[in-house]
Amino acid sequence: MSSPAAQHLGVVPSVFAVQHLPQATFPEDDEWIALVRAPEGLTVVRETWPTGSGERWIGLYGGAHGMGVPGMLAAIVGPLADAAIPVFVASTFHADLVLVPEPRVKEAVAVLEEAGHRVDTKNLRSADI
Repeated sequence: MSSPAAQHLGVVPSVFAVQHLPQATFPEDDEWIALVRAPEGLTVVRETWPTGSGERWIGLYGGAHGMGVPGMLAAIVGPLADAAIPVFVASTFHADLVLVPEPRVKEAVAVLEEAGHRVDTKNLRSADI
């Protein structure tokens, strides 16, 4: 099986938080980026402050590839899984937003570049790289 073509990923300028709201069917505010409703509750992805406490995630977003192209997400999350870097993924119609824990973003970029992807890090804060 051939591997998907290398992708050009960009670091999203926002910092994200991923929340689980077990009793909610919809968030009480409109400050969310993505919602996933499941039997165990609602998962909410929202922007968070660039500084502060709590688990924070950095987003990597690839170029548009459409839903009919197989292996594009696997080509990103596979190397990250091999490096034991956790991810949270929110897919769009055109591409995938792959979130990695903020403390591991430098390592994630290195792993992805080693796997043949190009990663534009211009939106990373100097503390992250």
